[in-house]
Amino acid sequence: MSNSAATKAILMQPPSRLGDRLFKGLTLAMGLSVVALMALVGLMLYKESRPAIRTFGWHFLTTSTWDPVRDVYGALPFVYGTVVSSLLGVLIAVPLGIAAAVYLTELAPLRLRQPIVSVIEMLAAVPSVIFGLWGIFVLIPWLRGHLFPGLQECFGFLPLFQGPIYGVSMLAAGIIVAIMILPIVTSASREILRSVPDLQREAAYALGATRWEVTRIAVLSYAKRGLFGAAVLGLGRALGETMAVTMVIGNRPEIAASLFAPGHTLASVIANEFSEATTDLYLSALFEIGLVLFGVTIVVNILARLLIYTTAGSTTVRTA
Repeated sequence: MSNSAATKAILMQPPSRLGDRLFKGLTLAMGLSVVALMALVGLMLYKESRPAIRTFGWHFLTTSTWDPVRDVYGALPFVYGTVVSSLLGVLIAVPLGIAAAVYLTELAPLRLRQPIVSVIEMLAAVPSVIFGLWGIFVLIPWLRGHLFPGLQECFGFLPLFQGPIYGVSMLAAGIIVAIMILPIVTSASREILRSVPDLQREAAYALGATRWEVTRIAVLSYAKRGLFGAAVLGLGRALGETMAVTMVIGNRPEIAASLFAPGHTLASVIANEFSEATTDLYLSALFEIGLVLFGVTIVVNILARLLIYTTAGSTTVRTA
């Protein structure tokens, strides 16, 4: 066989796919390992919380008594505190985050966009304990001396703003949570607004719309589902905040209508009492609280991702 024939025979052989198969298998294993890790965490929480589940059943989530001395546990005050502080944080952070995202995508000069984005990203990198210290020594004294008395004077007829002012409170925790989830809401909203096709804006301008009308009708209306997903994503992040919330919420397992009253959350009770659990049932009750928090956070984040993915997908289809 001549050299040319041998070369031709070699070239006609199918290329080896061993490297591709190894790479695909390795990446698949890495991806599945994340899923397996999440499953193992959930399984461990369920296994450790089974004594509390058997003892209290659904009453664990519907009763308010938390008495380690008598081994009687009810998580309703912690569920209430988690929901209220998280919703307060979302109500404060979502308008600010969406407004910042609109400015960065529609109004800001190009030379200012990247510096502002960098500052927002750095805010997300600050440890939560730093926010907690700032809340204790700066935010709470200001709230106690200025904002809370003003709110009570103006809206004291509402149950939300009645009662004694301690400083540490549900509202203080909500403000801290809002500051911590603001970068997440802003980044997600910015990506959603950037995915709106320019054809939407150009069509609105062609019809004689002003810049505000273009932003309101062509941009915000088009991306409203994705912005809602960004808000839910921020809510999922808010539900799990621990250290900063623990430092400013007051850690009192009570249900009060006033936002000035101290409270407790699912995450903060675990952080405060896990090292003090002296009985198996006490420890199991804390594990069940962790299981509830784990499940709620997973569900909320999945819903947020689905909303954002659906909006991005519909944007791609319309653009095509």
